[in-house]
Amino acid sequence: MANFRGVFDVTLDSKGRFLLPAAFRKQLPEGTGDKFVITRGFEQYLLLYTPDVWDPIADNISEMNDMLEEVRDFKRLFLSPAVDVDADSADRVMIPKGLLEDGGITKEMVMVPAGNKMELWDKDTYNEYVKQKKGGLSKLAGDIALQHGNPFVTKKNG
Repeated sequence: MANFRGVFDVTLDSKGRFLLPAAFRKQLPEGTGDKFVITRGFEQYLLLYTPDVWDPIADNISEMNDMLEEVRDFKRLFLSPAVDVDADSADRVMIPKGLLEDGGITKEMVMVPAGNKMELWDKDTYNEYVKQKKGGLSKLAGDIALQHGNPFVTKKNG
């Protein structure tokens, strides 16, 4: 499973396609091929998964109890917009119009690593988000360490 690195600026063409950056493609796990899953993110962005990462997540969500309204809502909002996409022979991926609208993405897009997936943001929206949040990085790290243990210490380095 890949943990992606690097923020990539890409441009959408008139058909809603973007060119997969070569540096991103080099990070794809062997056997991934040109297949991806794109769905709505938790804020105003999209998520791009490789199928090997997406499938277990979708399976786990599918097994959640449909008797709970919030589970049904979550499934509708997260699973239903998910689409399989393939890179074409020129390494371009097309994002369906409805998902572009959900993500508020127009022409300039940023691919942002989020562990084993990529977030797809409208460039201006992402830059504004970072501007608002980056001053609070120290507080976020402290809060996470208190709630979940120190993520910066591993058995190998700590």
